[in-house]
Amino acid sequence: MKLNFGFGNEWKELKKFKKLTDKERSIVFYSENESYTVHFEKLIEELTDVHHLTVCYVTSSKDDPILNSSNAKILSFYIGDGTARTNFFINLKADILVMTMPDLQTFHIKRSKVHNVHYVYVFHSMVSTHMIYRKNAFDSFDTIFCVGKHHVNEISKNEKKYGLSSKKLVEFGYEKLEQLMDEVEKNSKIKSIEKNNRTILVAPSWGTNGLIETRGDEIIQKLLDSGYDVILRPHPMTYKKSQKTIKNIEKKFQKNIHFKLELDIRNSNSFFLSDCMISDWSGVAIEYAFALEKPVLYVDIPKKINNHDYNDLEIIPLEEKIRSQIGAIISPLELSNLSSEIENLCLNIDQNRKKIQTVKEETVFNLGKSEKYGAMYLLEFLAGRNEN
Repeated sequence: MKLNFGFGNEWKELKKFKKLTDKERSIVFYSENESYTVHFEKLIEELTDVHHLTVCYVTSSKDDPILNSSNAKILSFYIGDGTARTNFFINLKADILVMTMPDLQTFHIKRSKVHNVHYVYVFHSMVSTHMIYRKNAFDSFDTIFCVGKHHVNEISKNEKKYGLSSKKLVEFGYEKLEQLMDEVEKNSKIKSIEKNNRTILVAPSWGTNGLIETRGDEIIQKLLDSGYDVILRPHPMTYKKSQKTIKNIEKKFQKNIHFKLELDIRNSNSFFLSDCMISDWSGVAIEYAFALEKPVLYVDIPKKINNHDYNDLEIIPLEEKIRSQIGAIISPLELSNLSSEIENLCLNIDQNRKKIQTVKEETVFNLGKSEKYGAMYLLEFLAGRNEN
């Protein structure tokens, strides 16, 4: 049954949350958007189904699927993204808060002023910590659930360089990748339909200087002219911030049967239907390559930099380091070679698959069992706090 939330309901939900017992709100998960649920869904299931714990789930999205969960051990609440949310954070009483939103304490999302809450960060991308994210994005968390050793190395070096307090760095993994890999198993026959053309998925990052904003129209036209089927999958923030650009592209190509616009990022069908992805600096490109073991063609637009001191760590960001290992790179000035680059990647699919498998195994912790390691850490932390 779909829940309906009227005006002011966020405060009613918050009031209900505050009436819970200390035990009921011992572990709280917060999600800023329904698309982030996938990053700790298996961890929640591990805690509730395997360890029989009750957990709280607080979301800012009315469309969050967990609000309609039949799991009686998940106590879910919708608090919106306004003043009720601000109040939730600064007056939170819980042992642990798990969240995927960085920049804690930097803007309007603050640590609790009334209780010693332990804040755990779960990554919503496999990219590095020091270029795309803001400089202090993770400084106010107590524990970081790291995707791979690159996160451990970057955060440790950042703490040492700037004299920051050491955080607990947990070798966790990446749930979204695991769920995509599970889908690969289940949907292995999705491409059984005979196809005359290769399908190219265009899925870049967002921003005013992003690929869609600067070259989207041109790339789609060149792909269609070369005889490819094209699926455009913009980042949710692209659709939110650059709606006019997306609507113009949709208007131009909507009558072309070889073009499709995909706005539901919870639907992964385009991953399975496509032969190759075109991207820029998006973390979804790594997810695509690692889960489906298909190549990515990177258009080498300027880097997306939110921390201009990132070079101080003297670590090449993962999203830059592995581009040539999981695909190929093309200059935006050489888009006339787009088709030949795609064909080269697709014709050498077995060779590319082996390279991608190697990089994946070297990059991601605990593939297929991240939730067990995450749950173990949370339970051990709670046990230690209860002893004290």
